[in-house]
Amino acid sequence: MRTRILSRDEYQGIMDNLPRHVRPVFAMGYWTGMRKSEITGLTWDIVDLKGRAIRLEASDTKDKEPRTIPICQQLYEILKEVPRAIYDGHVFQFKGQPMGDIRRSLTPACMVAGVVYGRFKKGGFIFHDLRHTFNTKMRKAGVAESVIMAITGHSTRAMFDRYNTIDLDDTQQAVDRLEVLLANVD
Repeated sequence: MRTRILSRDEYQGIMDNLPRHVRPVFAMGYWTGMRKSEITGLTWDIVDLKGRAIRLEASDTKDKEPRTIPICQQLYEILKEVPRAIYDGHVFQFKGQPMGDIRRSLTPACMVAGVVYGRFKKGGFIFHDLRHTFNTKMRKAGVAESVIMAITGHSTRAMFDRYNTIDLDDTQQAVDRLEVLLANVD
């Protein structure tokens, strides 16, 4: 099971070293937890910048369930700058074609940022880890698990647990809370 979570500094380091046309795709993964195929398949007709939401139809999702993904301020600022294609409704394009695999851009950006890239490398990062990052950071922000599951499309608790990583910071906070409780008990 993968447990790789990007820190904010790692995210920024990678973003700073990605080609301009790949940055919005990477940001979308970080700020929404969407699957890469959902991101690269996005069309402007389902992205509501005014309403700050992405409304995926059942046909747009892996589990064939529609869902609405909110757009935070940072992602909104990035999406405002994405050029609108004249003849094709895809949000993310390169040289007039819908964006495909971004590994050729992601690999060197990770290297320059000092982030190990690769599924089978110790501590290695891959794009799909952005789903783990999103789930874990949302939980740490205090967002209800049911709300996180609605955003990411996880229909079972088991799947949510798979994407939610408990790390040393979580366990340290737990014992710190216990210590406070026990210090205040008669």
